[in-house]
Amino acid sequence: MTDTAPETPANETGGAPPDMSPETFRDLGHHLVDRIADVLASVAERPAAPDLTPAAARALVGGDGLPEAGAPAAALLDRATDTLLAGCRINGHPRSWGYIIGSPAPLGMLADLLASAINPNVAAWSSAPAATEIEAQTVRWIAEFLGYPTDCGGLLVSGGNMANFIGVLAARRARLDWDVRREGLAAGAARPCLYASRETHTWVEKAADLFGLGTEAIRYVATDPDLRMVPAALETAIAADRAAGARPFLVIGTAGTVSTGAVDPLPKLAEIAHRHGLWFHVDGAYGAPAVATAEAPADMKGLRAADSLAMDAHKWLYAPLEAGCALVRDRALLRDTFSYRPPYYHHAVDDGEVIHYYEYGPQNSRCFRALKVWLALAHVGRAGYVAAISRDIARARHMHAHLAAADEIEAVSCNLSITTFRYVPRDLDPAEPAAATYLNDLNGALLTAIQAGGDAFISNAVVDGRFLLRACITNFRTREEDVAALAGIVRRAGHDLDRRFRPRGLGADGGR
Repeated sequence: MTDTAPETPANETGGAPPDMSPETFRDLGHHLVDRIADVLASVAERPAAPDLTPAAARALVGGDGLPEAGAPAAALLDRATDTLLAGCRINGHPRSWGYIIGSPAPLGMLADLLASAINPNVAAWSSAPAATEIEAQTVRWIAEFLGYPTDCGGLLVSGGNMANFIGVLAARRARLDWDVRREGLAAGAARPCLYASRETHTWVEKAADLFGLGTEAIRYVATDPDLRMVPAALETAIAADRAAGARPFLVIGTAGTVSTGAVDPLPKLAEIAHRHGLWFHVDGAYGAPAVATAEAPADMKGLRAADSLAMDAHKWLYAPLEAGCALVRDRALLRDTFSYRPPYYHHAVDDGEVIHYYEYGPQNSRCFRALKVWLALAHVGRAGYVAAISRDIARARHMHAHLAAADEIEAVSCNLSITTFRYVPRDLDPAEPAAATYLNDLNGALLTAIQAGGDAFISNAVVDGRFLLRACITNFRTREEDVAALAGIVRRAGHDLDRRFRPRGLGADGGR
């Protein structure tokens, strides 16, 4: 590769239009791909996350006002690359375990470049026939991988929030017994309500807020000690609402909660919802792909009974952001939830032969998200994905075992590929109120220190009032030695913080 970017011709700067010659584009593209390839080759040697203050991040970006004159593209690309490498977490790092974002497949990176070059608007079939058919096939492939009906309706969206929103809107259309699209929620004789657990991602509050239900429409159903929704409590809540004159319409189950990876008893929730005539939606944004593996809990298979299902390919199918997917069992109902046909949309009617995606979701202008998922599915295949997801689950179990065996670490839970734990100095009794408060503060400080240190990137969960550290492996680059290293990272940083900050008189050693 070349060490410096090629020069941009003088006539392609300043006030010129944003075009460049094919030769310049080729040179710049080769140089950028070389730089990205170098990053992929060295990603394990880089810090897992940058340690930056807001001021330092702004200084990296530099400047305040819009430039009056342009600058050479080559220099700008190099500057942008340097800025992002110094100022962003690289999700492909083998110890990037903080959030549920997959390590991006290199083929997906190239797919985004190709999609941007063609730049199809995947809204109406006539404007992007091949892209539309690729998206339709991608939806079918995802459904097949999950064991969901392949004749369902579905589309690619930005992520889990949008995919779950589509399920709620389809439920509102299907289960409220008046024309809510035309008359609005106020036309109903009873107030609609929906059921979720406190472990449900915060998208549910956003959905209730944005779609006119109000957050008071959410009934939070009790969970068991493993943070799974209790079916008997759901039955009780539905009966109580009906007796009070409310209008239950939606039950939400989770296939892999964001905090601990818990899987709700989905088959039982589906049975209850359908027996009561309610829509059953599953948030499988994180965990749904695990259903294809032998390691998934049996309850995961209940997602196949859902009326709608959300899944993020940019989580456990390792696609680059953004790549969410919404599936709705009844394709005609999905279209009926969103379709409008103004006279200035002169397109053939979706009669089963063609799909106009503007009729299946909230967007009209739609980028070609499906290409990176389609290529990756074709490249890796079912067997390759099952093996990679199974390996992530095995790595998480090994991580939990290493943490449980380590002195001064309490390994709390391990579900799917999420492990939770905390640092507990050996002379502290967590049952003592003062120690419990201190442990929460200590582990909060420990999380900040580990993230800043760059040896690993983890996050947190709060369970039963305990501040826990959390690692989620959706990362095909994570190795066994990375998993084994975490206990030492936690113990070293935890011991140092405890020695410096523990209040005097706390614990058997009276502080340090």
